[in-house]
Amino acid sequence: MNIKERIDAFVDLGKFLQQFTDNNSIKIEHKLNSHFYEDFKDLLDRVSLENFWFTKDHVNASIKGICHLLNELNINKWLKEYHISKENTNIKVAVIMAGNIPMVGFHDMLCVLMAGHTFIGKLSSKDNQLLDFIAKLLICLNSKFEKLINFQTEQLNSQNTFDAIIATGSNNSARYFDAYFSKYPNIIRRNRNSVAVISGNETEEEINALGSDIFLYFGLGCRNVSKLYLPKNYDLTNLFKHWENYKSVIDHSKYANNYDYQRSLLLMNKVQHFDNGFLLLHENQGIASPIGVVYFEYYSELKDIQHKLSPNSELIQCVVGSSLDHAIPFGKAQEPQLWDYADNVDTMQFLTNL
Repeated sequence: MNIKERIDAFVDLGKFLQQFTDNNSIKIEHKLNSHFYEDFKDLLDRVSLENFWFTKDHVNASIKGICHLLNELNINKWLKEYHISKENTNIKVAVIMAGNIPMVGFHDMLCVLMAGHTFIGKLSSKDNQLLDFIAKLLICLNSKFEKLINFQTEQLNSQNTFDAIIATGSNNSARYFDAYFSKYPNIIRRNRNSVAVISGNETEEEINALGSDIFLYFGLGCRNVSKLYLPKNYDLTNLFKHWENYKSVIDHSKYANNYDYQRSLLLMNKVQHFDNGFLLLHENQGIASPIGVVYFEYYSELKDIQHKLSPNSELIQCVVGSSLDHAIPFGKAQEPQLWDYADNVDTMQFLTNL
């Protein structure tokens, strides 16, 4: 299977998925529709019922993010930076996936297959259907993928036959991964969160967009903003009044339970905080805040921010803002490009160097 066949299949996959990016997406003529359109539509409804965190809107948002990646011009721009095998390799790469947001492991799957390797996936029990269906779509688009895509139902361990591994999980599971898979070439990812730096000069549109970085996926993703850096004397009510569009999160029972629990803790312990009825802002030096809470910290000079961020670089996935070099624009935290690698580890370089 040559590189052009791989690219063509994924681009065609993106065209099919484009029909499911929101509830008003238009059905198009596509060769996959006759066999898969209704089944995929039913699966999206079923997934939202089986995992309450995966709301229909959030699953649609995840699909939209994948479609954003599967642009032929972007794929070619991405791959030209690497020495890609023209044909399939004999290398088998295992990928242990997280389940915090829908199809969070898609990019790893894409990278392994684009590198020409065989993909061995271990899905999270929280998200064990969507990527399996995506694999069926790819195989239908090009039958050569059938020999290149495998999903393991059993737990991966050092006795499995693979040549390299990419594993994503919590800090606790990462210790397990380190112990069991150290003899293999590996990428092991741990907990990370994202932060936003506010200068005080943001437009209303930028503050509105920051709400998406916080509330999309209920804050469960590593690219969700869980900590704000604010200039001294910043008016926090300025944030709340721009985030009213996101108040529907409190209608979600699991989010509401977390919010109520965290609010009770703050009240019982008499901890000063700000509350708008669906989000708690709490001054805290930490990076990773609980669901329903965003930490904040004041700073005196914008130039001092880098000194605050550098010691925590291993805990931070991305920095959102408009006042720092290389920061992600407000509202774009959950829209990474193909070359925006998790934990800043170049997955394709790792794979093409195996």
